Amino acid sequence: MNKEKSEKFFYEAQRLMPGGVNSPVRAFLSVHDTPFYVKKGKGAYLYDVDGNAYLDYVDSWGAIILGHADDGLINEVKIALEDGTSFGACHPYEIELAKLIADAFPSIELMRLTSSGTEATMSAIRVARGFTGKNGIIKFGGCYHGHVDSLLVKAGSGLVTFGVPDSKGIPEDLARHTYIADFNHIDSVLNIVEENQDIACIILEPVMGNMGVILPENDFLYKLEELCLKKHILLVFDEVITGFRVAFGGVQHLYNITPDITCMGKIIGGGFPIGLYGGKREIMEKVAPLGDIYQAGTLSGNPIAVRAGIYVINYLKSNSQMYELIDKYGDELKNTVLEIARKYGIPYTINSITGMFTGFFSDYHVYDYNSALSADRSLYERFFKLMLEEGIFFAPSPFEASFVTLSHGDNELSKTVTAYERVFKKLS
Repeated sequence: MNKEKSEKFFYEAQRLMPGGVNSPVRAFLSVHDTPFYVKKGKGAYLYDVDGNAYLDYVDSWGAIILGHADDGLINEVKIALEDGTSFGACHPYEIELAKLIADAFPSIELMRLTSSGTEATMSAIRVARGFTGKNGIIKFGGCYHGHVDSLLVKAGSGLVTFGVPDSKGIPEDLARHTYIADFNHIDSVLNIVEENQDIACIILEPVMGNMGVILPENDFLYKLEELCLKKHILLVFDEVITGFRVAFGGVQHLYNITPDITCMGKIIGGGFPIGLYGGKREIMEKVAPLGDIYQAGTLSGNPIAVRAGIYVINYLKSNSQMYELIDKYGDELKNTVLEIARKYGIPYTINSITGMFTGFFSDYHVYDYNSALSADRSLYERFFKLMLEEGIFFAPSPFEASFVTLSHGDNELSKTVTAYERVFKKLS
């Protein structure tokens, strides 16, 4: 595979940006490779500057659900651009987007738009602390909620990829208010709560996506909800990845859970930078200008991102059967790939939920942070490089989710299965 132009771009980028990238995982360090540079995306595919095509399962880390450069979305954005790119003032489309989200997520009675998922989780933590008058927060090992100081402790995604449990530059006085529990282990949460009376909130990805896909088990979410109600702790769901992807109403709809605050992003901007936090009215009324918890943003409610989000959410609302199609695609891929793995004696297991999946090179069921870490990283590195040669782009890290879009059809399924067959044969 020719990567001559990409390598030149990467060499130049390293003189101008830390590691040559604007987000660490893009550097391909964990797979000991150099990144390709994208020229364009269309449908289920990315095309790089050297003319290579890749069937894309990264999909802007879940932000793309219709497929790259969807014609209808592009037309809507062109119309929006004619009206201006940023106002720093109110516009009617903010209300339209908010109505769509409130209808899909009944737990969100009042909401505030932001420019990123990181801003959303950062603001949610501030609101939880301001509302409860307490400082402590509980998060789960492997759950990543953006590069917020309070939350960048035993985070997943790129931090696990690089073997860094936290980050320098975080004051100890701030980090000491963050308690780490084990996902799917309710006793770890109970122990923290019993020993500390200062817990303002529990924040988690209800389906983990930044340690690979890990599903909640043994009534874990229901027990968390019960605990929060009993101890007057706010339950914060980070549905930045899962919102509108696993179901129209997110994970909370699938599991019938009502969090106090929900954070969202990715799909609600149609691929443009956006975020949102919202929840129960009595909590969100504490946010300025109604209350004394301050949060602001010049680009919050950006008209281009908002109108793109309205288009995508309306599309999903009008085509609810698409979730069944994506789920069917994922199930067929999972079942076929597991058969291929058994055929060649490859230790491999797949965790999946509608539109999201992760393959772990492990003989064991992956259900928490430690079991995910036990998967074979060196085998994933070989897998990643071989799949890239086959024209299949998975995340350059074993600790990420893969995503299916509406542009992934029968041809893409066949291409992926064929690639797995060839790659697993080589790995064996």
